[in-house]
Amino acid sequence: QVQLVESGGGLVQPGGSLRLSCAASGFTFSSYGMKWYRQAPGKEREFVAGISSFGKSTNYVDSVKGRFTISRDNAKNTVYLQMNSLKPEDTAVYYCGAGPWRLDPTYWGQGTQVTVSS
Repeated sequence: QVQLVESGGGLVQPGGSLRLSCAASGFTFSSYGMKWYRQAPGKEREFVAGISSFGKSTNYVDSVKGRFTISRDNAKNTVYLQMNSLKPEDTAVYYCGAGPWRLDPTYWGQGTQVTVSS
């Protein structure tokens, strides 16, 4: 059974940091690209960051470049999203997804809430 379980969300002040984790099971983690998406209230889900199966390639939406870093540990079947200099507009439910590098995810997690507010 495929599972993606996100953790690390919470409430943080503007300018603060959070590290999200997504633990995967039920599939060959090292064969899949991993991506983070987010969905803010009243908005469509948007791509945030992606990393290829062995971590050689990464990409980011422009709004998070220089602030967010995606990484993965294939030995732990886990992908991370380090989020620094957080802004109120980063408030959203963050989802991790697994799938072919250049396609939409095949598998999705349940999401973790990130709220940036003073």
